[in-house]
Amino acid sequence: MFDGFDTFTITTQIEPHVSIFGIRSGDVSSSKRPPLLLLHGFPQSHHIWHQAAMQLRDKYTIVIIDLRGYGSSSKPEDVSQYAKSFMARDCIKVMDELGITGSFFICAHDRGARVAHKVCVDYPDRVRKAIFLDICPTLAMYTVENPNFAKMYWHWYFLIQRSPLPETLISASPRQFAELFMGGRQVSGLSIFEKESLDQYVSNLGDPVTIHSMCQDYRASATLDLDEAREDIKQGRLIQNPLRVLWARHGVIGKHFHAIQEWKAVSNAKVDGHDVDSGHYLPENVPDEVVFNILEFLQ
Repeated sequence: MFDGFDTFTITTQIEPHVSIFGIRSGDVSSSKRPPLLLLHGFPQSHHIWHQAAMQLRDKYTIVIIDLRGYGSSSKPEDVSQYAKSFMARDCIKVMDELGITGSFFICAHDRGARVAHKVCVDYPDRVRKAIFLDICPTLAMYTVENPNFAKMYWHWYFLIQRSPLPETLISASPRQFAELFMGGRQVSGLSIFEKESLDQYVSNLGDPVTIHSMCQDYRASATLDLDEAREDIKQGRLIQNPLRVLWARHGVIGKHFHAIQEWKAVSNAKVDGHDVDSGHYLPENVPDEVVFNILEFLQ
C-alpha cells in the first residue's frame, strides 16, 4: 500500500518504554522537500493515509506514524501515559530522531488531530501550518450542552467507562463492532475502506492490549486532556501557527459546533476552513479533497 516508503521504529520514552512505529518517504534527513507529518484517528493506524500519501510523496517529505496505543506502536498500561502532552512529545522525538529538527507541516485526523493540537500548543516553533480533520477542540466538545451530541458521539462516553466493560464488549465481536461503528459513520457505509485497511482495523480491535490502550486514550481525553486544555487556556498557551480545519458535511461537527469560531478561540493565528462532502473518515472517503487542501494550504 505504501510503495517507496520505508518503515522505522523509534524509542520516544524509557520508563515505561514507548516506541513509535512509522513509515517515511525515503531518507527524510537529506530530502529538500518540506516535511509533513500525518496522524491517524480511532480505531485506525497509519493505513488511513495510503491514498493521500501516494499522491503527496513527490511534493513533501512524508512521515506517518501509529500513535502510541495504536497499530504497531507501544501500548503502555496506565491512563496517565495517554495524556496528549505525552503523545505530542512522541511526535517531536520521532521527527528529531529522523533528522527533522526544524519546523514541519501537520495534517491530522480525529484522535491524531487532538495530538496535533497539543503539538501546536507545546512546540509552537516546530509547526509551520496544520490541517485538522473533523474535530473541534476536546474541551469544547466535552462541555457542549446538547444531548443530541451525546447521542451521535456515544462512543466517547462508552469508551471511557471503567475497564474492562468497553474492552470486553468490543473484543467479543471486533469485526461486527468495526463494521457497525465505522460503517455507520459513513453515508456510503464500508465501501470507502480498502479490504487490507479494514482488516487491519479489525485486527487492532481484536487485540486485548490494543483495545485497552485505545480506551485509555479516550479516558485520558475525558480527564487529563481537559485539565491540560484548561491550564493551557489559563496560561495563554494557544495555537500560534496558521490552521485550516475541514469537517464532514455528513458528520457531527457542522451540526453541533461553529468549528471556525471554536478553533479561533484557542488560536493566536489565522484560522480558516470549510465542510467537505464526506463522512467522518475524510482521508479514506475523500482523499483527493484532502490532498487538494494540503497542496493549497501547506506551502
